[in-house]
Amino acid sequence: MTTTPMTPDAPMRADARRNRERLLVAATAAFAAHGADAPLEDIARSAGVGIGTLYRHFPSRLALQEAVFRSQVETVCARGRELAGAPSPGEAFAAWLRVLGGFLATKRGLSHALISTLGKDSELLSSCGQVIRTTAEELLTRAQQAGAVREDLTAMDVMRLMHGVGIAAENAPAEAGRL
Repeated sequence: MTTTPMTPDAPMRADARRNRERLLVAATAAFAAHGADAPLEDIARSAGVGIGTLYRHFPSRLALQEAVFRSQVETVCARGRELAGAPSPGEAFAAWLRVLGGFLATKRGLSHALISTLGKDSELLSSCGQVIRTTAEELLTRAQQAGAVREDLTAMDVMRLMHGVGIAAENAPAEAGRL
């Protein structure tokens, strides 16, 4: 008998949704602490489920890595949407840069693993990159209109700078905020 792997869009029972969420939380922590090759058995154990449950939700390591990456990008961009209405556009932009810097510094090899497997022009990396750039552009434009950020700075400048911070802080994630 063949089974269809669960996808985030497929209807799931409440317990299955909770298990999937716990697996994503555990995998995010494991990948940040131990890199993209963190043992799947440890992730399942940390989530309080069996390895079979992990594989029902994520049929491969790559599927889990993709889901974690998408989840992290969504979290970063959701925070940007929250900050978009803040009274101080300059402070909102700076706060979001700290969130983005933390994300970039703690993904410890996850991006590299995805690029190696999928290619840098994959749908996953392209769509996630576009969502982050759009968020950066919206917050940057608002900060520029408020006079809090130089007018000649572009969203691509910001992304390049933040990737540099991420690389510099990869082995010392606590330094990301300071940088």
